Amino acid sequence: MVRWDRLQVTGVSRLTSHVSRLIHHSPCPFVYSQMDRKHFIGSLITAGAALSSFKDHAGTAPNIPPPLRRGDTIGITSPAGYITAEELQPAIRQIESWGLKIKIGNTIGKRDFSFGGTDAERAEDLQQMLDDASIKAIMCARGGYGAVRIVDRLNFSKFQAKPKWIIGFSDITVLHSHINSNYNIATVHSKMCNSFPEDWATAEQVQIDSILSIKDALTGVKMQYSIPANEHNRKGIAEATLTGGNLKTLETLEATKSEIKTAGKFLFVEDTGEYLYSIDRMFWNLKRTGKLSRLKGLIIGGFKIKPDDPGDEFGRTLYDIVWEKVKEYDYPVCFDFPVGHQKNNVALKCGVLHRLSVTADKVELAEI
Repeated sequence: MVRWDRLQVTGVSRLTSHVSRLIHHSPCPFVYSQMDRKHFIGSLITAGAALSSFKDHAGTAPNIPPPLRRGDTIGITSPAGYITAEELQPAIRQIESWGLKIKIGNTIGKRDFSFGGTDAERAEDLQQMLDDASIKAIMCARGGYGAVRIVDRLNFSKFQAKPKWIIGFSDITVLHSHINSNYNIATVHSKMCNSFPEDWATAEQVQIDSILSIKDALTGVKMQYSIPANEHNRKGIAEATLTGGNLKTLETLEATKSEIKTAGKFLFVEDTGEYLYSIDRMFWNLKRTGKLSRLKGLIIGGFKIKPDDPGDEFGRTLYDIVWEKVKEYDYPVCFDFPVGHQKNNVALKCGVLHRLSVTADKVELAEI
């Protein structure tokens, strides 16, 4: 891999040295003053900065963890809310039916009020799974709240050297955004253990399909989804890396080292239990921080909206809120995508290249 930072410093140093030798040994009768040298070196430093800017804007190909094979192990931990071992059983039964093994973390069954153990316990459990080479993927047991309290305690060096799939959604948006933005490693945004149906035989087909999409994502299947068009969509076709998650969580990560990067990407968002005015405020945050201006596409998932208080109606719909913020842009926009706090919550690979096609009759999102 080319080290641009090393290339810039070394290249400038060598070029400066080489030019100095040429000047001192040149037969040309000109005077090379100290001021000339300073100006020349300054121009080289400027060129180096330009190279750095090019690197930042060009980016690099995402690091995609290897697909799981039969016999591989998935670790289950709870970096956020409390959950019991009994509540994990439907997920364990289903995952083992895929030919995979399970390693249950120390946070399962632990409780510190609403959390799955203390901050220290949750961080230690996740750290062990990040570092354990025998664990090929980590599924978060549930969301809730708590990942942001531990993310700065984690050391991702071993994970970065040998990536594995991190699986979850909602509060786990913290990990998706942090890992995608800082390490360019792909993750899986999907249902978690607490969403697996108790009785697979009586589960709704939409639940089954959503759960099986996790298996597909982890085993190397290229994801592809097609949904009916919504009259509020904006047509268009584009290719870009996919990123996103829970809208409220993304807002709380703004101006931190876990902040989401959206330029040149598809952004998907979802949320639950928020008033319309609160959703409006969060979209204004996206707008004012430049998160919407350079997108390649916007995907609006499920939004379970809290009813307005009587006499305090906001007077705008979700469609109104979104379109007010994106009407000046020309990228494709789609609504009602099956992602969020709902039964139809399909697995999406964050940090992976996709093709989004929004037409008059359907929306297609396909991994490339």
